[in-house]
Amino acid sequence: MAPPLTLRGTDGIWMVNGPPDVGSASQFPGEKSRCRCMSFSDDGTRLGWCTDDQVIVINTNTFKKVFQLDISKVVCMKFSPKGTTLVMWQNYTVNPETKQGNTNLHLYDVSTGVLQRSFIQKKQKNWDPNWTNDEGVCCRNVNNELQFFENNKYDEIKVKLLMQKISEYSLATCGPPYVVAGYVPGAKGQPSFVRVYQYPNFGGQQAALASKSFFKSDTVTMKWNGTGTALLVLSSTEISEQNYYGDQGLHFISTKGEACLVPRSKNGPVYHVEWSPKSTDFCVVYGFMPAKATLYNLKSEPLFDFGTGPRNVAFFNPQGSILCLAGFGNLRGNLEFWDTKQRKLISQAQAPDTTIFEFHPDGEHFLTATTAPRLRVGNGYRIWHFTGSLLQQVNVDGNKELWEAQWQPVPKGTYPERILNYKAAQAMAAEVAPVPGVKAGVYRPPQARGTEPSFKLHEYEAPSDPNKKPTVESGESKSASKNKKKRDARKAKQARENEQGEASSSAAPVVSAPASVMGALASQVPSTGDPDKDKKARNIRKKLQAIQKLKDQKAAGKQLELNQIEKLKTETSLLEELSALGLEDDWS
Repeated sequence: MAPPLTLRGTDGIWMVNGPPDVGSASQFPGEKSRCRCMSFSDDGTRLGWCTDDQVIVINTNTFKKVFQLDISKVVCMKFSPKGTTLVMWQNYTVNPETKQGNTNLHLYDVSTGVLQRSFIQKKQKNWDPNWTNDEGVCCRNVNNELQFFENNKYDEIKVKLLMQKISEYSLATCGPPYVVAGYVPGAKGQPSFVRVYQYPNFGGQQAALASKSFFKSDTVTMKWNGTGTALLVLSSTEISEQNYYGDQGLHFISTKGEACLVPRSKNGPVYHVEWSPKSTDFCVVYGFMPAKATLYNLKSEPLFDFGTGPRNVAFFNPQGSILCLAGFGNLRGNLEFWDTKQRKLISQAQAPDTTIFEFHPDGEHFLTATTAPRLRVGNGYRIWHFTGSLLQQVNVDGNKELWEAQWQPVPKGTYPERILNYKAAQAMAAEVAPVPGVKAGVYRPPQARGTEPSFKLHEYEAPSDPNKKPTVESGESKSASKNKKKRDARKAKQARENEQGEASSSAAPVVSAPASVMGALASQVPSTGDPDKDKKARNIRKKLQAIQKLKDQKAAGKQLELNQIEKLKTETSLLEELSALGLEDDWS
């Protein structure tokens, strides 16, 4: 049976079956009490949730309770990768009598429900310990040091990684060998840095596998690829003189010691970074709107440019065969689905007011939901096919709220990669991402209506392959092809100017000039031999030519202005001046 969709809201927890049985009821009895949070194990065989005064864990195959604990006010919970440990976090409190802090981070054995260890974890940020996939190593950050436990034995700290003022860390999920990265923010003019170590070799800076330092960093987000061989570090500042979003830098670090800044072809913030499940490439969405999306390889070289569009997040399906570029938050919810192998656009859809997006484990269906408290109006969920077909839409009642929605996970390998069958959708979709249409046009003044705008608000770029060499026809070189394009552009421009000149000349009245004037213009202008006299004669001839044009306009019936009539009266005196120079014959 396909994994169901699990929902949490004011009605408690309930399930609905996913595709292909969309909309059919699930056997899950549900929970009617108000639930603070819920969590699945990675293989989907365990589901845990907490009410106001209890924590319940069930087996999703039989829907029977595994154990139940009388614990109140649990805020966060999660399972270890193999589902053997359940960790829960409560708000930090202080005992009023002893003035000592109460433990608020608890680890339980899932098979028995026995408490294994409790810790004090004051802040909710980075509250949860991290495990490797085989649960060989568990790590948590405590007072600027990383503490490591082995094989789910939390009574003994095996190793500590001491890095002064370490604030963030990231443990690669694969291994052995196990690798971990730590971030130390800069202070007093010193740069921030990230160092990568192999567990348990933490013998100072010289033992680091790789290191990368950088300025302009208040916080970082670190993401390992699935094989633990490469790390992406997104550094951010809260304020910037040039950017509302602050400054961002995207850094690539390899366990082989390589480190570099990921190149970006457009200025602006980095909205989202996502590794492919195949661990061989990653996608970055960046740049001022309309944002650009680019696919990179493990050398931080661009593989494909998806062009620009209204997007700020990227999602790969579990098989890595489909990439969804979406625009949520203050964007309209545009969805673009790309075939990552052929790098072609499959389909487009629109899911406005989306707060949750998640691919189904089969990689062909996906979920969009509008949840509270982010949005309290229009709460509900939709189930789609990647070709853009909407299979189901459910809205909750007006006096109820939907808080969370997620697919039940399945063991890896349950849904292998399949050949995408989207011929029908591809025939309808454009080969490049089209410019999104605008229903309500921008205001234009009455005198400008019905004409083409002189500028565009956004220039959208089409997708392109930066590694594909341009095709050269008939053996032409690249420079020859470029010059040919310039010549063609000049010819087209000259043709347009000629057409405009012919149109203007045909619209003007045709008046024949006197034969004496035409003969004088066509003949060679005589010279007196004196440069000063010749210069004066040229000025007189220009004035006589202007007078002749006025006489022609008057003959054609045009009403002259007073200053033009006065100019006509100067013709006689100008002719006399020309005669005094001994050149009266060249105008008579």
